[in-house]
Amino acid sequence: MTRIILWAILVYILLRVGWRLFQSVLEGLGYRRQVGGPNTVGLVRDPVCGTFVLPSRALTSGTGTNTRYFCSEKCRQDYSPK
Repeated sequence: MTRIILWAILVYILLRVGWRLFQSVLEGLGYRRQVGGPNTVGLVRDPVCGTFVLPSRALTSGTGTNTRYFCSEKCRQDYSPK
């Protein structure tokens, strides 16, 4: 019985070492595991209709900290700062 337990432990250790070696080879070849969830993109909210849009695709008004992002030209024209 002791012999079986020792063989099981040895097989487990060898499998772990082999797996780590395999991962190291893949990493050396340029493969990277994605850590965490998928990449996220920050969205901005249109102050007129409330639609969330990508900042890179939104129409803007103002500069610096006063920049407003709009989903369409109609929302940009309808916007009146309060």
